[in-house]
Amino acid sequence: MKKTLLALSMFFLLQTPVHALDKIRIGYPDFNSSTFTLPLAHLRGFFKEEGLQAELIRIRSAVALPALTSGEIDYHTVVSPAIAAAMRGIPVRVVACFTPGLTTAIIARPEFKTIQDLKGKTIGLNSIGGGLETTVRMMLKHYGLDPDKDVKFLATGPLETRFAALKQGLTVATAGSTPVDYLGKKLGYVVLARAYDLFSYPNTGLVASVKKIKEKPDELKRVIRAGIKANRYIHQNRDGTIQVMMQWMKIDKETATATYDGAAKSYNDDGSVPEAGLRIAIDEAKKAANVSREVSINEIADLTVLREAQREMGFKDR
Repeated sequence: MKKTLLALSMFFLLQTPVHALDKIRIGYPDFNSSTFTLPLAHLRGFFKEEGLQAELIRIRSAVALPALTSGEIDYHTVVSPAIAAAMRGIPVRVVACFTPGLTTAIIARPEFKTIQDLKGKTIGLNSIGGGLETTVRMMLKHYGLDPDKDVKFLATGPLETRFAALKQGLTVATAGSTPVDYLGKKLGYVVLARAYDLFSYPNTGLVASVKKIKEKPDELKRVIRAGIKANRYIHQNRDGTIQVMMQWMKIDKETATATYDGAAKSYNDDGSVPEAGLRIAIDEAKKAANVSREVSINEIADLTVLREAQREMGFKDR
């Protein structure tokens, strides 16, 4: 009798369909703290919890957006290029934000105590005209400096040569994302300001094509939920997050710890897109493209599915 029951049990188990995970492809530009939410969701199993099998593909934003609209990838993570593209009429939208704060820090030689002390001085950047310069300009404006008149920018290349320019006195300050602040302190420099302490700005999150939003809102919702779970994990599990940072970014524990401590404040817990920060990003994109017309948030973002996900996860008043 027992053998018969066992045989019947095995028969029914074999007949029970195993639901395959839905495959998705997500583009990201680099291994850093800003793009870390969805890799963590992948490595800690949050995508699988949502019935998804995610493939993460390292790809530059200039290539990712055409791949997004053609369906070669399903989602991308960097917000600013998507804003500029949507403004030009390309059918992509920002659908969630996981890092509404920039980890960019301005560091300086120890004799400089405030941002205002940089007036008339030279700041070293990786390049002129890039995203780092845009962020530094916004930070200087926050403190009342005119970045076109009050300071000079000098392209001094990657971080090592930026530090060398500081040491040689060619520049008095530089900037970069965490762990630049930690590395700068080790060399005796001081942190004058961090961007996330000054303003919100939708740095990375989730970008989807208009077609994807219309045709697969349930899939999109599950991706958003996985991202929210990942950010909750980041806030609630410091040690576990540091371990994943070491694995994903291929860095040692000391650097991963500094990266976590410098970046933790930049992650939200609900995927929300900050409206004030989005407006700043839109204005920056308008200036870069010499666009004078009004650009509505609805042209740039579609937050319908995000709000549904937030309500289902217990966030009120979404």
